[in-house]
Amino acid sequence: MPTPNHGSFNRIVLIVLDGAGIGEMPDAPDWGDAGSDTLGHILESRAVNLPNLQRYGLGNIRQLQNVPPLAQPEGSYGRCTLKSNGKDTTTGHWEMAGIVLQQAFPTYPDGFPQSILDRFISETKIPGVLGNFAASGTEIIKDLGAEHVTTGKPIVYTSADSVFQIAAHEETIPLERLYEICETARRILDGEHKVGRVIARPFLGEPGNYFRTENRHDYAVQPPRANLLPALQDADLDVVCIGKIASIYDSLGVTEDLKAKNNQQTIDQTIHALVQDTRGLIFSNLVDFDMLYGHRRDTEGYARALEHFDASLPAIEAAMWEGDLMILTADHGNDPTFPGSDHTREYAPLLVYGKNARAGVNLGTRGSLADIGQTVAENFGLKLTEGDSFLSEILQAESARSEASRSSKAIHESH
Repeated sequence: MPTPNHGSFNRIVLIVLDGAGIGEMPDAPDWGDAGSDTLGHILESRAVNLPNLQRYGLGNIRQLQNVPPLAQPEGSYGRCTLKSNGKDTTTGHWEMAGIVLQQAFPTYPDGFPQSILDRFISETKIPGVLGNFAASGTEIIKDLGAEHVTTGKPIVYTSADSVFQIAAHEETIPLERLYEICETARRILDGEHKVGRVIARPFLGEPGNYFRTENRHDYAVQPPRANLLPALQDADLDVVCIGKIASIYDSLGVTEDLKAKNNQQTIDQTIHALVQDTRGLIFSNLVDFDMLYGHRRDTEGYARALEHFDASLPAIEAAMWEGDLMILTADHGNDPTFPGSDHTREYAPLLVYGKNARAGVNLGTRGSLADIGQTVAENFGLKLTEGDSFLSEILQAESARSEASRSSKAIHESH
């Protein structure tokens, strides 16, 4: 068992607001994303009520409309650079765990090679495929759903990300069969065609009214073993993953996988995990921001989802134990006001809160999302190869925290 740092945190809950970027990175023009600003543009769309995120220091990260900075935020704040060559879910989450990708996963803007499709059709014994181009998932089922139901051919499509997505009506191709087909695709897509994720995209409904269900399943590439999750597991620490987190790491290093298919279920499962007596990492992903609102370019829906999450934060706080630390961040951007339907190359916000953590620390612009993983690792006496820990900047004994709180209150009142 590693020796934790003196005064360190017993548990860290890491919550990823999927796609909630906080402004374009310097290389955004190289990705076609100049001017992207997920949170900034949502907050410009109307007065979005985010008192708890503001309390943690959201408005202190940078100027944001309707979320002014606070003189004494209760959390510490900054933003993280996505150092890896990519802007997708796998890349962002892997980087948080200490894996920085120099080479991006392959993308297929013109569709997948016929040789891949031929092998896929042969090994799955399906009658063929429909689609095979980059598309919005909701649009492609609208366009090809009826033909799929008639022919039994699954719909294969991709996006600007490294994904091989397979859409099928649950009454035409039952879920278990769709999952089998995806597992075969995952095995085939290797070597130069090793896409980041194969994704099952089931849907239901009638022509003109098809809708995706919550039975999505992701099949990720297995990450290198040298990352945060196996390191924690090897040290006999808990690694509780909620939502799609376990699938992103192909369950490597995961000690408990709590199912959640939307933001509310993820919030409920996070609270459930916090109530338990564990030690280590609780790792959650709020998928709706990205899946329902970012990709679909639904700015108002995104704003409402942010308000819903913000309103849930007091309940999450109430479930935290004295020695817990909460880190909020994102894996990439997905600006709902931006052209197209794809992710955007943006900084990720960084908010850190805990009863025994220092408050009001400007953590600045971090060199990598891996700084989060390194901070978690150092907290438990471990070390990753990538990332610079900010643990020393936020560590403070409870007595010192109380004293600092009293003195800052006195200074504030004297002005």
